[in-house]
Amino acid sequence: MNFWDKLKKPIFVLAPMADVTDSAFRRVIAKYGKPDVTWTEFVSADGLALAPEEGRKKLLKGLEYSESERPIVAQFFTAIPEHMEKAARLAVELGFDGVDINMGCPDKSVEKQGSGAALIKNPKLARELIRSAKRGAPNLPISVKTRIGYNKPELEEWTRELLQEDIAVLIFHARTRKEMSKVPARWEFIKRAVEIRDEMGSKTLIFGNGDVNDLNEARERVEETGCDGVMLGRAIFGNPWLFSNLNNSSEIHRDKGIVTPEDRLKVLLEHVRLFDKLLGEYKSFAVMKKHFKSYLSGFDGAQEIRTKLMETNNLEEFERAVSSLDFSRHM
Repeated sequence: MNFWDKLKKPIFVLAPMADVTDSAFRRVIAKYGKPDVTWTEFVSADGLALAPEEGRKKLLKGLEYSESERPIVAQFFTAIPEHMEKAARLAVELGFDGVDINMGCPDKSVEKQGSGAALIKNPKLARELIRSAKRGAPNLPISVKTRIGYNKPELEEWTRELLQEDIAVLIFHARTRKEMSKVPARWEFIKRAVEIRDEMGSKTLIFGNGDVNDLNEARERVEETGCDGVMLGRAIFGNPWLFSNLNNSSEIHRDKGIVTPEDRLKVLLEHVRLFDKLLGEYKSFAVMKKHFKSYLSGFDGAQEIRTKLMETNNLEEFERAVSSLDFSRHM
């Protein structure tokens, strides 16, 4: 069943980000501002196929989710079709709503394997991976997240190659791999991708990604490009309320601008506790620290509070530091 067909357009979704959108943060987001669709962090299909039991167990933590996050898409990366097929089959077994293939990650270790953004240089293999995912998950919609090119824009050829495989959704980060995030996202290429899709008579949904700070800006991008949806990524840092004015149930229906310091501290504490409960055995507490500055900023005394919390190394120390600070003068 293609759940994408049931969603009202435009569609606003949460980007997969390694060591950011883990199971703990996604649960917080689902509670305070649920997106239309959620992605897991990317997971190595090679690791799932080849890792020893302990390593595979750690990888499977990246595929844990709660019912509150649905619809949820599992994202995998690999350059080996057989491994993609097995990973897609696993996604079916685990009850995911869709499967996404990462063809845009610029990480050198990922590219060294021939996967991620390296697939832009190998469209034949990219298409084979899509077909493998379909074999593994014949009843789930398959999507691809990629970039507009490798060293230079290659949107014309790359889009046509991918659309020939009849995927459900094609998401473009509006930069090349070479550009990383060093230049502004070029949304004119998203508009062109929509035009190519229409010229081909394809039904694939086209989403854009890059430099979108909130839902108002996302709606503007939809208007100017004609795309079917927008994927938001870095804007979620410290702002689980990002999607809160969509028509979803959430505990706090507010944009970040009017969320109080007290709200931010409350949710950060909830986030840290969830991280410890779900991932404390598998991930370093240092991963959680990258969120502190994002949650605690923009009010008097924020830096002082952050400095104190950055000195903590586990949940117990964090809770003790919170209880010892006088937050009343900041709230």
